[in-house]
Amino acid sequence: MDPMKLQQLTHLPPKMATLEEEAVAEGFRFLTRLISEWNSGTNRFDAPGESVMAAYLNQRLVGIAGLSVDPFTHDRTGRLRRVYVAPASRGQQVGRRLVSALLAHAALHFESVRLYTDTLEGSAFYLRCGFTRTDDAHATHIVQIKNL
Repeated sequence: MDPMKLQQLTHLPPKMATLEEEAVAEGFRFLTRLISEWNSGTNRFDAPGESVMAAYLNQRLVGIAGLSVDPFTHDRTGRLRRVYVAPASRGQQVGRRLVSALLAHAALHFESVRLYTDTLEGSAFYLRCGFTRTDDAHATHIVQIKNL
């Protein structure tokens, strides 16, 4: 039995604050932004093609990732955002499975998916997930996907 479960979210999970604390301890504020935007209704990843997914390992929330319409391009481009995996769960395919699930979802709605990362670890991770580097003011990586 697979100890990992991915779940598409319609509300933020109760343990989201714990995951946010771990991210803040590492200097990442994007989960704080996700929670704030969710609570205000600014972004709930509920526009056509959008999704936010959580990863659970042995029933414990260990990761989250979102897919939205890229605000810097046309509506046929998705944007991967707010991807975070708890440090203790890294190296267990959590991030890769979250990204793969969101790319499969994206293939139903978008022609490409872009993202922005400012860490070398993040860049290396996205390259392993099939993205290529791009030279754009609003994105560091892109992947072309087949539209189903």
